[in-house]
Amino acid sequence: MSELPQPSGAARPGDDGPGPPPDASPARPFDASRAAVGASLAIAAGTALLGLAAGYGWSLVAPRALLEIVSHGQAGLVQAETSAFIAADAAFCLIMVAGGVVSGVLGYLLGVRRYGPLAMAGVLAGALAAAFLARWVGEQSGLATFHHLLATLPVGARLHSSLRLRAGPAIALWPLTAGLVAGGMEAWATRGRRVRVRQPLPAAPAPGASAEGEQAA
Repeated sequence: MSELPQPSGAARPGDDGPGPPPDASPARPFDASRAAVGASLAIAAGTALLGLAAGYGWSLVAPRALLEIVSHGQAGLVQAETSAFIAADAAFCLIMVAGGVVSGVLGYLLGVRRYGPLAMAGVLAGALAAAFLARWVGEQSGLATFHHLLATLPVGARLHSSLRLRAGPAIALWPLTAGLVAGGMEAWATRGRRVRVRQPLPAAPAPGASAEGEQAA
């Protein structure tokens, strides 16, 4: 007997079925990891740039002590018990906390809630870099002008001191705040899912239980 012609796409006995189209490319499992790495680097870089703006803002709002030239190239405090140094450190601490809140929220929304721990590492690394950059920018702002005035002003002239952070551990406030904010938002977002997973499912009735109930009725 002659074999009947079959459509080209029809499956024959013994075949597993039509295969994938020729132009279909297999899924690449490393795409997700590459996207997570890219998001982590972008978050770290963006947070570091935020640190530059924070340092400039610190240089604008921080008070500076008043000095008086006592000899060529040397100056002393006009008021020995000035609170300008403490106020400058306090302003830096507030800026660190504010920067941590902003970078923590943005880092979570843009990366942590989608890519998890790798994006969180980017948030923390960027926050630490931002804190160091903020300190460096703030202390360098106006430093050249201060040294110029210190070298050229006559004895008895007054000028404001350069900005310097005396409370070094305050740098840790930015990454600490960013980690707490991003981690807290992640914990709050996953709280409902953890409750649903832990909630026990209703037990299925035994096979014979329904039959016995019908006979009793």
